[in-house]
Amino acid sequence: MKVIDLTHLIAEDMPVYPGTEQPKLAPANSYEADGFKETLFTMFSHTGTHMDPPAHLFAGRTTLDSFPIDQYVGKALVIDCRDVGLGGRIGMEYIEKVREKADAAEYLLFMTGWEQYWGKPEYFGEYPCVTAEVVDYLLATKKKGIGLDTIGLDPVADENLTLHKQLFTSGEAVVIENLRNLALCGDDLFTFVALPLRWQNADGSPIRAIALI
Repeated sequence: MKVIDLTHLIAEDMPVYPGTEQPKLAPANSYEADGFKETLFTMFSHTGTHMDPPAHLFAGRTTLDSFPIDQYVGKALVIDCRDVGLGGRIGMEYIEKVREKADAAEYLLFMTGWEQYWGKPEYFGEYPCVTAEVVDYLLATKKKGIGLDTIGLDPVADENLTLHKQLFTSGEAVVIENLRNLALCGDDLFTFVALPLRWQNADGSPIRAIALI
């Protein structure tokens, strides 16, 4: 079995969503003074490779800590859409190419190739996004979640978060953003594990996402 890490490193100089503060990793205890090392993490709940639940946008909807644990493990399929241009849309035609596998998957992970811009200003630019029809498909087939190698499900200019709202109004899927290494996962179904921190009333969380091939 091969284990592939799909998670970006958390660091103080890492990219964060525009308007969000970067994480702080402050020394709390040291070998010299205390005999051990401990670090104080200060970061937003949607930092780095992270997960959004419906409660991210809607009060009273599902939080990450209230999902059953099996929500975070499932069969996944990477959808290769690296040919979509700047600011382009990923439509149902990409799913139709692999429809049988897509129907069987519990997670669909969209590979746009955008991770090449991680750490560069372009990462916050006009990355490709899925269409409303793709979100309808996720809802109709009751997927556990959607993942992307971009900073958002919605275009960065869409302050209304239209696609998030479409998915979260009634659906029980999660959104995973800022994935990496999707090109290493192949074109077949595999086991996907994406575990959020278990904190109370969680509106989001950094995750450790892996593929088991």
